[in-house]
Amino acid sequence: MEIKSPFPISKTVIERYKTQGYIKIKDVFSPEELATFEEKIDSIVLKEKVSLPPLAQRDTYSKAFIQLGNLWEQDETIKSLVFSKCLAHIAQQLMEVKTVRLYHDQALYKEAGGGITPWHCDQQYWPMASDKNITAWIPLQSTSLKMGPLEFSAGSQQLLKGRNLEIGDESEKELGKLLRLTDFEKHCSPFDLGDVSFHSGWIFHRAGANTTTQIRKVMTVIFMDGEMKLKTPENQNQTQDWEKWCPGTKVDEVINSPLNPILYP
Repeated sequence: MEIKSPFPISKTVIERYKTQGYIKIKDVFSPEELATFEEKIDSIVLKEKVSLPPLAQRDTYSKAFIQLGNLWEQDETIKSLVFSKCLAHIAQQLMEVKTVRLYHDQALYKEAGGGITPWHCDQQYWPMASDKNITAWIPLQSTSLKMGPLEFSAGSQQLLKGRNLEIGDESEKELGKLLRLTDFEKHCSPFDLGDVSFHSGWIFHRAGANTTTQIRKVMTVIFMDGEMKLKTPENQNQTQDWEKWCPGTKVDEVINSPLNPILYP
């Protein structure tokens, strides 16, 4: 599937992203493109759903979403989304880097009745030597507040406290308390079909429960600076990510495994 390529954005958008730690961009994909991606991603994720225990028997993290990664390896249409020059060009402009490399993709399907996604920051899990990374969050349907869209603590990428907390009940409680004591505004709004948000690795964010009867279907793509180096892992999560998403890469070397190709330019 061919996707429109380069997607220029304004300096105003870039500056807002640098201040807030996230940005939402409209009309990145057409409804027709998203419907095609949805069909292919559904075919993989919904097979996984059949094997899962009922929601009531899962912990907070497992109730938040069905999570599967590197779907680009399984389907050419999904690969065209993950490798699209459109997304990678936006990421390149927002990160202000010369080249953009893939870290990995993830489908995040929040089931009907699925619980909250607790407050957290992503880079706690990533063995990256700098903060030049960004996640594209791509809803495959219009997403109302009742479905659990992302909520950001705008500007909280500046905070150092709380970064060590793994996503879960403790992070929801402790980060919720910490963020209430700051001046960072909470931003949460619906996503229209075609909207894509981009957020930095250190911004604190969460999502509400899905109180509708529909699955909230989201695909994500995580990008990084093409010159990103692997750092010595600081926790078990980063060690696991190293082994899973950057196989064969050595500490202090550019993350250049077969799973991490340059996507832009």
